[in-house]
Amino acid sequence: MNTTVIAYLIYLPASVALTIWVARTLHKNGRVFLVQAFRGNEEMADSVNHLLVVGFYLINIGFIAAALRYGDKPHDTQEMIEFLSTKLGIVILVLGGMHFFNLFNFDKMRKKGLRPEGSSNVPPKIVTTY
Repeated sequence: MNTTVIAYLIYLPASVALTIWVARTLHKNGRVFLVQAFRGNEEMADSVNHLLVVGFYLINIGFIAAALRYGDKPHDTQEMIEFLSTKLGIVILVLGGMHFFNLFNFDKMRKKGLRPEGSSNVPPKIVTTY
């Protein structure tokens, strides 16, 4: 078996495992934010949380699969280690970016859920009559 195939056999399971770990962490810990954002409606929060995880998997596993073909293929052990380091590093950066994107959105949703009902950030319209 050549080094490129070995690298792929390491890259794919490692990348998918990292994606699953981050998704489970977001799912478990993001629920609190969503329950608060949906004013205690746990059923809605759990539904949205599940949909977010599905989207997270689709985006990240799609990226992992698409990124497989790019980069110089390794020909020896040193190049294979460098190849894996680069590939996994990019996957980790993408997962980190997605993680902070989700945290940012969870926090926005939580803050919105904490506002009193009927309030909004939109200033009232000023009506003038002549």
